[in-house]
Amino acid sequence: MPDSSPLPPSRRSRRKEARPAEVIEAARDLFISRGFAATKLEHVARKAGVSVGLPYLYFENKEGLFKAVVRQSILPQFQMGEDLLDSFTGSSEEFLRGLARGFWEMEQSPNAGLSKLVIAEAQNFPDLARFYMEEVVLRGRRFFARILRRGIERGEFRPVDVEQMARVIAAPLSMLSLWNHSLRPFEPDPAAASAESYLDAYLDLVLNGLRAEPKDRTP
Repeated sequence: MPDSSPLPPSRRSRRKEARPAEVIEAARDLFISRGFAATKLEHVARKAGVSVGLPYLYFENKEGLFKAVVRQSILPQFQMGEDLLDSFTGSSEEFLRGLARGFWEMEQSPNAGLSKLVIAEAQNFPDLARFYMEEVVLRGRRFFARILRRGIERGEFRPVDVEQMARVIAAPLSMLSLWNHSLRPFEPDPAAASAESYLDAYLDLVLNGLRAEPKDRTP
């Protein structure tokens, strides 16, 4: 009896299915290295190894391609963190520590530098800045707010203005990202200004400010 199972996709069809992701990856690299304004779709096509007109088959324009870059590069990281928080059984302090370390690990990925790009281009491309604010910044704040509410409800954190505290906690991590992609190579003493020591100081300040009871308090 002949085998009726479907044949695997041909190399050509697999290549076709991979093209949108390849275009997005090429665009991400060029946006970060050249900037949004200086990157043209023909540059993206050339880097992705596709015809000049092919990006237009998948993306309406350069702005649409940028949005796809953000949605593919950053938003899955948010989803992973949110899913982890849903099932996390440890303390909220432990979660914040892991989140800060995970943020720095993400800074080592090819996706790092997108936040600096948006800040640099925000005044010239307000629609893209607004998109990034809604899709990334506000989602990040909501995520921090969830962690804070969890800690308060469990008696781990003292009561605070959750919305404002979410901004306060997020801002130093954003600053670390900007520093990493701008002034870090010019630090006179790189060892003293390492990201690890920065995160240690950040966590010490944040967690000591949030704890419901100081750890060294005696009964």
